[in-house]
Amino acid sequence: MTISPVMITVDTADSSTLGRWWAEQTGGSVVHDDGGFCVVVVADSPRLAFQQVAEPTAGKNRIHLDLTAPDLTAEVARLTSVGATVVDEHAMEGFRWVTLADPDGNQFCVSEAQVEAEFFG
Repeated sequence: MTISPVMITVDTADSSTLGRWWAEQTGGSVVHDDGGFCVVVVADSPRLAFQQVAEPTAGKNRIHLDLTAPDLTAEVARLTSVGATVVDEHAMEGFRWVTLADPDGNQFCVSEAQVEAEFFG
């Protein structure tokens, strides 16, 4: 018997607002919104869920999203123009990525799609 991941859930103080923000950024759509506790977004893969919690994000997330884009610089500019903030920029052996925070402070990383495919296979 094995387990299979079906969704990544992000804790947030406002599941509806953050769920809609991520749906817009990933080209996905909100497929479930129960009015405040949980919002589910379906994009290409995997599903993302945003679950309301009372506590704010404290420090760096232990689990985060790794995303790719055809043009890293343009995508970072677009994300920051709609409310994300740059946390740090990284480079390692020809592989470059940027860590950002969404409007709720949850960190995620974006790398260039072609470089990621070459680096990770």
